[in-house]
Amino acid sequence: MGMGGDEREGVMATDFFWSYTDEPHATRRRQILSRYPQIKELFGPDPWAFFKITVVVSIQLWTATYLHDAGWLKILAFAYFFGSFFNHNLFLAIHELSHNLAFSIPSYNRWLGIFANLPIGVPMSITFQKYHLEHHRYQGVDGIDMDIPSHAETRLVTNVMTKSIWVVLQLFFYALRPLFLKPKPPGLWEFVNLVIQVALDAAMVYFWEWKSLAYLILSTFVGGGMHPMAGHFISEHYVFNPDQETYSYYGPLNLFTWHVGYHNEHHDFPRIPGHKLHKVREIAPEYYENLESYKSWSQVIYMYVMDRTVGPFSRTKRKPAAKKSE
Repeated sequence: MGMGGDEREGVMATDFFWSYTDEPHATRRRQILSRYPQIKELFGPDPWAFFKITVVVSIQLWTATYLHDAGWLKILAFAYFFGSFFNHNLFLAIHELSHNLAFSIPSYNRWLGIFANLPIGVPMSITFQKYHLEHHRYQGVDGIDMDIPSHAETRLVTNVMTKSIWVVLQLFFYALRPLFLKPKPPGLWEFVNLVIQVALDAAMVYFWEWKSLAYLILSTFVGGGMHPMAGHFISEHYVFNPDQETYSYYGPLNLFTWHVGYHNEHHDFPRIPGHKLHKVREIAPEYYENLESYKSWSQVIYMYVMDRTVGPFSRTKRKPAAKKSE
């Protein structure tokens, strides 16, 4: 992407980018499907999802038991350079499952999401789905899309130092923002998610003591902060080009992140599993080749922190009246 974060001058915006048109993905979806109806053949679950998730969950839980009596420096090193990649992979597996892309029966996807949640340490898979589907259906709509920073964040995050702290803690903001701004009453599935997660955490402490659980929690925390994979949180919808709302990433980390980097393609076709999203771009290249994109999530984090014109306000918003269902 041809925008060096430290090259631009100016001051940080003091309001969001307000759009008075529909979000771009539904329109582009209709156009692409009318020209390339064969894209519908890509819809449907990923038959390998269960296997891939089981392998990563098994590796992480085994690693946690292996580190039960390790020193704290070793645990932190393992968490940052190893466990963070696996737990972030599971977070994005849960993202995939929120679109029912492992099984055609929705409840099976929820059960697999609860299983994928286990090494993350904190119950989140069921709640994530509720808010994430609203992010797709009402992208950028004020008060509904909880992917957009809160006004508290826009007041606090105003310079290089506070942006750096926000990046380190962004997983907390991402997780807690909807619970404060738009709480939803928990249901039976949240209760099941909570009980199973607490049971796993308690068993981990009972059989292997606190350091094993600490490794899992640290893997989640550092993997969602100042970490290459966490660059996708910023790259997806933070506006570096006022004419573009969503951005894709076409770098190597897609292989370990369920191809979430193909983000324009994902919003255009949320029913296509990640490993097939590259085919959308191959079938309909004219719709994507002129869009700005990234090749490095680490560069995106650097650009966000260092560019004085970019901050929490660098998001596109719409008035609630503009919301439309798909």
